[in-house]
Amino acid sequence: MNFDLSEEQQLLERTVRDFARNEVQPLAKEIDETGQFPLETFRKAAALGLTGVAFPESEGGAGFDHVSTAIMIEEISRVCASTGVILSVQNSLCCEPLHRFGTDAQKKKFLQPFLRGEKIGCYALTEPQAGSDARSIETRAVRKGDRYIVNGAKAWITNGGVADAAIVYVKTDPAAAEKGISALIVERAKPGVPGFRVGKEEKKLGIHATACVELWFDDCEVPVENRIGEEGQGYRIALSTLDGGRVGIAAQATGIAQGAFDLALAYAQQRRAFGHTISDFQAIQFMLADMATEIEAARCLVRQAAWEQDSGARFSREASIAKLFASELATRATHKAMQIHGASGYSREFPVERMYRDARVTEIYEGTSQIQRLVIAASVLKSS
Repeated sequence: MNFDLSEEQQLLERTVRDFARNEVQPLAKEIDETGQFPLETFRKAAALGLTGVAFPESEGGAGFDHVSTAIMIEEISRVCASTGVILSVQNSLCCEPLHRFGTDAQKKKFLQPFLRGEKIGCYALTEPQAGSDARSIETRAVRKGDRYIVNGAKAWITNGGVADAAIVYVKTDPAAAEKGISALIVERAKPGVPGFRVGKEEKKLGIHATACVELWFDDCEVPVENRIGEEGQGYRIALSTLDGGRVGIAAQATGIAQGAFDLALAYAQQRRAFGHTISDFQAIQFMLADMATEIEAARCLVRQAAWEQDSGARFSREASIAKLFASELATRATHKAMQIHGASGYSREFPVERMYRDARVTEIYEGTSQIQRLVIAASVLKSS
């Protein structure tokens, strides 16, 4: 792997960093406090091509690669984790399965508007009683002629409160376990699509502005032409999509850690105690050194996983390693950053408090740390 970024990737990194500082950062505190989805910011990101980074220009994408997507998500998350995960979901969980498994008609109707940011998507797999064990989903779809009748509920759906369409995983054959799961594109509730409604918004510790909601389906009619792939392929589509999603969350976690480190470093160099700036004290220096080392390691793991994804090889192990390490690092790094800030870090007047709250979920969504360890262990044992 070549660790040097191409000229195009360097330009993207600078462009996104400027956008993050000028457009995203000024609103980060406000949207954390209000929970308001940053729709205007999303539209501005779309105008820069950030809603479809690694997809062909011919389809409406920006024509970069998945390493570039990781760079983008890290830079946005460095100042606002909510905006970072919103864009991660749009790129990886919504656009990727349509790009890989969708029909030409589905790509024209759904993928292209998603890539251009004209429409917002969400990924509806998790249910109140089915998280890590995706095979246990209970949302049911029964085919009747040229339509499916969908009944059930989804939970913790990022972007769900504002999404124009959802990729919904359903049981089409309950007796077939994971081979009975299918993927459907369900358009937002409107007169022609009865039985689909947005439920309550989840009240969370962090990432408050992600329109994370329940979705309810009550005799919701979905055209068969909106099925992604064949019946029974949904579980495979879901797992392959989650690999890319995990790289995105690893990039988000790395960005949160980097942002917290930036603030801690600046604070340590200006805060004085006992006649010195606190950066003169070895205890503070060691915390900064640990953070800098682990952030660099996380960034390398994320970009390696994204590079493997670009190569076309299977990257489940690399994605899980990057996600596990980066997410647990984000918790450690924001903890240290708060400690360096002292009492100020515990105040909502300082961004590090928000970062501390935002970091925690990266160890949970897109597969918990325990699930990542299972994936990694299975790969290690298989290859031994």
